[in-house]
Amino acid sequence: MFVTGGLKSLLPHVLRRIIRCNRLSISNTSGMAEGYKQANVVILHKSLADDFEKFCHANAGPLPLLYRSKPGDWKCPSLSSDSDIRTDCLQYRVYEHGACTGTLKSLKEYSEQLKDMVTFYLGCSFSFEKAVQNAGIPVRNVEQKRNVSMYKTAVPCYSISTFCCNLVVTMRPIPESKLEAAVLATSKLKEAHGAPIHMGDPGLLGIQDLSKPDYGDPVHLHPGDIPVFWACGVTGVEAVINCRAPLAFTHSPGCMFITDLKNDNVTVRSSREVPQVHCISQDPLHYSIVSAEAAQKIKNLETLIGIDPGDRGIIHLHCQDELLKACLSISHARSVLITTGFPTHFTYEPPEENDGPPGALAIAAILQALEKEVAIVTDQRAMNLNKKIIEEAVQLGILKRPVPLLSYQKESADSALMFLCENGNPGRPRFDHLVAIERAGMAADGNYYNARKVNIKHLVDPIDELFLAAQTIPGVATTGVGDGGNELGMGKVKDAVKKHIKNGDVIACDVEADFTIVAGVSNWGGYAIACALYILSTCEIHDRYLRKAVGFPQISKKMGWLSALPSVTKEENLLKTLVRHGVRSGKTASLEMEVDGLPFYDTHSVMIEKLL
Repeated sequence: MFVTGGLKSLLPHVLRRIIRCNRLSISNTSGMAEGYKQANVVILHKSLADDFEKFCHANAGPLPLLYRSKPGDWKCPSLSSDSDIRTDCLQYRVYEHGACTGTLKSLKEYSEQLKDMVTFYLGCSFSFEKAVQNAGIPVRNVEQKRNVSMYKTAVPCYSISTFCCNLVVTMRPIPESKLEAAVLATSKLKEAHGAPIHMGDPGLLGIQDLSKPDYGDPVHLHPGDIPVFWACGVTGVEAVINCRAPLAFTHSPGCMFITDLKNDNVTVRSSREVPQVHCISQDPLHYSIVSAEAAQKIKNLETLIGIDPGDRGIIHLHCQDELLKACLSISHARSVLITTGFPTHFTYEPPEENDGPPGALAIAAILQALEKEVAIVTDQRAMNLNKKIIEEAVQLGILKRPVPLLSYQKESADSALMFLCENGNPGRPRFDHLVAIERAGMAADGNYYNARKVNIKHLVDPIDELFLAAQTIPGVATTGVGDGGNELGMGKVKDAVKKHIKNGDVIACDVEADFTIVAGVSNWGGYAIACALYILSTCEIHDRYLRKAVGFPQISKKMGWLSALPSVTKEENLLKTLVRHGVRSGKTASLEMEVDGLPFYDTHSVMIEKLL
């Protein structure tokens, strides 16, 4: 019997001969024939072959198709010179009507049945392990001499006919400092599943316990390791089980077919192809991926909106990359709650200013186009006003449909939790992300102040409590957009507000958001969020990560997204609507300032043109 030492350097055809002779004392092929492609195997009756091939193409992440044989063909000439699929895997599984009825070392006894069956060879993550090691990243399952851990997830694949199942993933512990290197090392190896589909908390995939893999062996994380998940070809095994074919065969998970093909040495050439990794949540731990090109575009947006036309000192409030991280978080969200409203004109009716609602509607419009759930929460006294504004926004083509309008009042100690979660259960939040844009924020003394230190608490409902409650709910993130430091969410920069903003020691908002976006005018921040979400949605690297490498790219929806973005015409029409309803500019103290030759309060359209 051969032992594992030295097998990693053997050529594939030699390994296949050893396997064929049943002379190996190993349980999986991880680390074997380093640098060569390995393959998952699915063998089905020829009547199912066309549908399964379509299923593979529809779920190319877990099922990258390397070769499809003809019925009864036991060889695969484009993958190997002298192979026999009946004997060249370490172990096989037999499935009858969806049930595993046995494991075998050889399929020769089924040679007659195999004459009417088609073999599919699918890419395997074992193929990228050498590339990961070459990047200086430890491969823990190889170090621990274990099969890789494989888990069923709650992520549905794209179904084709009788082939439907949830995604299966492999997990490899990666040191946090090496995450980006791991993504870069695997992202171009598409025939080996490509880049990871998730990094962070396994619960976000529906995996409850890493110590209990559905296939393979548990692999231990070292201190500082992050669980990183790749799409897995064992997804094909799950598809075979669910289709309930009278007879089917697969490799045993981890017991791959070793090909004669070397892994391609792929060079990433442009910033569009270079992935970046960003942490977007600590509870639960969650990282996202975006291309360097898309990230730079969003950083440029952040710089652009940071212009301080009033020279109020907001440059000192700036938090680098907050726009990018906030929008990555929103991009992953299913349901978003937006709030706006700053009653700075406290002696008028309505007291609202026109900074905030246009930016809020710009965010709502792109979220609708991206098919996310969105709602707006505002003050009870302003419900009728906001209802009219939303109705007219639909008529103007700014919104596709009306946005649900909500109000919040504190009636008990758990009112905020009851509002945000079904039956107050933190495990069932109604919203994944809360966004406040130009929303009056509570100061340290419990009051709400405009820029001139006037207390406007009597006009403001306690929506801050929702943001405070969100801090206690895992998976619910918050973003605050402001231009003066007294807006909801600006608590993250309150020390800078007190130091650099006029009256900051009194007016500074004390309530933090996870992400703080500072703009010269808050509406600009809303427009930037809309544009950044569009950029992310059209980024192939981010799109693949969002859909977990199953289904098809969403870029075909680009024109719908584009039409939802803010425009000069939309902005001008909306501002006219606000004026018609008595809403005034909030920047009356700066009427004589100009930006690009226009009064400060008319610069929204100029900024839109720059953003787009």
